[in-house]
Amino acid sequence: MNPLIFSLILTTMVLGTLLVMVSSHWFMVWVGFEMNMLAIIPLLTKQHNPRSTEAATKYFLMQATASMLLMMATTMNLLYTGHWSILKLTNPMTATIMTIALAMKLGVAPFHFWVPEVTQGVPLSSGLILLTWQKLAPLSVFYMISPFLNFNLLMAMALLSIAIGGWGGLNQTQLRKIMAYSSIAHMGWMISILIFNPTLMLLNLLIYIPMTTTTFLLLMMNLTTTTISLSHMWNKLPLITMFILIIMLSLGGLPPLTGFLPKWLIIQEMVNNNNIFMSTLMALMALLNLYFYTRITYTTSLTMFPTTNNLKMKWQFKSSKYTTHLPPMIIISTLMIPLSPMLLVLE
Repeated sequence: MNPLIFSLILTTMVLGTLLVMVSSHWFMVWVGFEMNMLAIIPLLTKQHNPRSTEAATKYFLMQATASMLLMMATTMNLLYTGHWSILKLTNPMTATIMTIALAMKLGVAPFHFWVPEVTQGVPLSSGLILLTWQKLAPLSVFYMISPFLNFNLLMAMALLSIAIGGWGGLNQTQLRKIMAYSSIAHMGWMISILIFNPTLMLLNLLIYIPMTTTTFLLLMMNLTTTTISLSHMWNKLPLITMFILIIMLSLGGLPPLTGFLPKWLIIQEMVNNNNIFMSTLMALMALLNLYFYTRITYTTSLTMFPTTNNLKMKWQFKSSKYTTHLPPMIIISTLMIPLSPMLLVLE
């Protein structure tokens, strides 16, 4: 892709997301979503092949449908209230349609089906943008309208997302699909706490993005897309195998790693609000995610192929990739638990 065009597309994507975040007018929010969608589509088709074209088409259809529902909800809100303000979403039907539209944009169950397929059909760098930056705009709108949302609808979607995010990744060998199902499960955790404490949703997002970014950067460093190719990394990059092990366990939410922090705080907040049954279900279903993360760590770091394997030995070429940003990202993704008292004070 032409560097000038690529920088223009990235600028449009960033400006679209920022427009959604800072707007208090529903029409400007819709315009920001459209800018974001139309900028991400060329990034999905950086590699010109039928799979990326199919993935971009699926993404466009889902996002366009969600934008249509969003515009319909904002028009209904205008008819009921007489203004375009984002902070006055008083009609329950309007709030429900808005929740469905934003859930489609996020890939929350039961509107999750496009996320694994689109992520699988695009390069790792495009998948990274799709599973991190693309989530910022819908979640910022969720944060702003959280007082007007339907609690039962949100909890049903959250539980379904955590369950499907765990079950869907159990028999996967494609790392991009595994990361997509991981994203679905994390989105479920984020929207589950939206009614009680939206600040915790932001904390979960701010921890999820570095963990996912670090995982994708490590995969891009080795050009790895399947668990089988990941298992050969021990011979070429032995230190990276240890980092992938720790970060995968952090994504699964094991203490004392960073990924345990948002789950711990969300469960604590839900228990404080007398939702013990829901928090217990969510904790149990999180074990499904932990299983396929553990399976990846087992394949990558805890096994070695027999000497008869033809692919065991790889050429020891020196990597020319720029990796200065990896050490701080790995530290953030694994060692932030000691900062939790400070985060609780800020909250």
